[in-house]
Amino acid sequence: MAAKNQQTQKPNKRKQFSSTKTDKDGSKSKKPKLLSSTPSSANPSNKLLKKPFNSSKPKREHPTHSKFKKSESGNDNKELTKRERRIQAKELAEARKKKRKPHYTLEQELASLWEKMRRRNIAKEDRSKLITEALQKMKGKIPEIAGSHVSSRVLQTCVKYCSQIERDAVFSELQPHLLTLSCNAYAVHLVKKMFDAASKKQLAGVISSLRGHVASLLRHMVGSVVIEHAYQLGNATQKQELLMELYSTELHLFKDLASIKESRLIDIISKLDLQKSSVLRHMSSVIQPILEKGILDHSMIHRVLIEYLDIADKSSAADIIQQLSGPLLVRMIHTREGSKIGMLCVKHGSAKERKKIIKGMKGHISKIAHDQCGCMVLVSIFSMVDDTKLITKIIIRQLQTTLKELALDKSARRLLLQLLHPNYSRYLNTDGLASLNLTVPSLSSKNESEIKSKKLSRDEESSKEAAKSDIPEENLDEESTKEVATTDSDMEATESGKSDTPEENLNSAEGGKKDPSLRRRELLVNSGLAENLIDVCIENAEELLTSNFGKEVIFEVAKGGSDGILHPTLDEKLNNLHEAIAELAAKPKSDESEEEHVLENFHSSRTIRKLILDCPAFASTLWKKSLEGKCQLWAQGHSSKVVSAFLESSDSEVRKVAKEELQPLVDDGTLKIPETKQLANEN
Repeated sequence: MAAKNQQTQKPNKRKQFSSTKTDKDGSKSKKPKLLSSTPSSANPSNKLLKKPFNSSKPKREHPTHSKFKKSESGNDNKELTKRERRIQAKELAEARKKKRKPHYTLEQELASLWEKMRRRNIAKEDRSKLITEALQKMKGKIPEIAGSHVSSRVLQTCVKYCSQIERDAVFSELQPHLLTLSCNAYAVHLVKKMFDAASKKQLAGVISSLRGHVASLLRHMVGSVVIEHAYQLGNATQKQELLMELYSTELHLFKDLASIKESRLIDIISKLDLQKSSVLRHMSSVIQPILEKGILDHSMIHRVLIEYLDIADKSSAADIIQQLSGPLLVRMIHTREGSKIGMLCVKHGSAKERKKIIKGMKGHISKIAHDQCGCMVLVSIFSMVDDTKLITKIIIRQLQTTLKELALDKSARRLLLQLLHPNYSRYLNTDGLASLNLTVPSLSSKNESEIKSKKLSRDEESSKEAAKSDIPEENLDEESTKEVATTDSDMEATESGKSDTPEENLNSAEGGKKDPSLRRRELLVNSGLAENLIDVCIENAEELLTSNFGKEVIFEVAKGGSDGILHPTLDEKLNNLHEAIAELAAKPKSDESEEEHVLENFHSSRTIRKLILDCPAFASTLWKKSLEGKCQLWAQGHSSKVVSAFLESSDSEVRKVAKEELQPLVDDGTLKIPETKQLANEN
């Protein structure tokens, strides 16, 4: 009970504490006065009073507040205007910059001169005077101010337009500080400009001064740009000098060893008798930081990676390919060595790594296709990757939107031609075919040791069979040497990428398990690419026929592709294309027209001639719609090659259709046909 009474009494105490209080005069006030301006010691209850919850301290006025400022006239009470406060703030900022930058005043003077000297409409004499004045102001201070974003621009303009004597003076002042300036984000542009303007002697001195710092600069985001620029400007010997430091510790320490003439790393190792394991360790220590930082845009790094993959063991090579497979590869394939690395990653990468490579190209397909080196990586993907659905979704869908541009472009047309006629030496040059057949020795399934073991096993089997049979030993030696010579020639052709056959390359690219013809059909026909390509050829037939590069695409499409891959699925569309070309050829010949007729144009006349020889269906359509009864008109000039093709065709039906009208032209000498062709057709 007592506890309950205590509990019930607690609220009453609170009410009493918060109840209204009486003043000294006994009157009751509605609100308690919790704050007093002057606390009195006489009233002890003031010590118990607390500040309310929402009370806040009075704001301190900042010394820069307008009421603390004095006006220029010295009147304390008068406030500054908005314009005066802005001017005062600007003066304070200028004062701070002068304290922080020792050459601030000089930079301001140079900036005003730069605004005048960089104008396009300024006279050469006036510009040279301004440049001389600017260089006089900077003399002795160039290394200090070259890192400024203002002064570096002034110096670049001065170096571009100044005289050779002034340029040499700037170069001599900057040369001792090149390594420091090479790592500065603003000074690096000045250094590159100095390299471009340097003489052969100065450039050689700069490249030799970089010795010992190549690896460290390549790991630097800014410094790597300087090394790459020097590498591009240098000759073969200077390039080799820069590369040697990255190969081995011995080549880094001893300059005499670096003067070796061999360019391939594997040849250098064999000639200098270097330890391969030591070279691999040194190169790994150089390459790994570069890969981790993603500094992969430079051709020098691509060359080092190619040399590393050439000598690396299986695990090291696989690790490098795994690291490169992805979006990083897109930044490499714009160079010759970089595209080779891309093709090696496609060839030796797993299905997962290939998927990463293709997905990393998303959004960049058009740019890669038009690049001279990058397009070969897409060609290798078409030739090796089995996941045709992924290729269709990411690559082909984007290519379908710009088929006309692809067909007319020198590099991009290779993608279409690779699907229409794979590995044809006319469309892919020797270097391109060799790149498709490149392999990493440690990851390749056809190593030289395996080939040698196959030779030995073949020799043993042939000797056993000879022992059983009655073949003489002399004949056995001749047969075995023929087999060995054949195997050696095959191996050399695989390594060099060259083949004895001028038309086709015998060594097809490896890397996929799917049948190449099935993969090709899925990418070209099933994806809808071929149908869209035929429509583009029909709409732009004249432009493609008269183009130096587009003529090859329209020829392969009109022919139906290699092995007739477009037949019979797209026969109706192909007939429409044949009719479109025939309509162009049926246009009347006019001397007044500025546009050249397709039968008289150099490119189109030869393309139509090839179609007559290789595609009988097109030949019959062209004859009926365009040439029948008009051969006398077209029997001279470039068009005569088109007319004579009907008699040179290997198809008897094509010759039979045109012989009645063309034979009189041949007899009277108007139309000339090579005797070898005529004899071959008669036989």
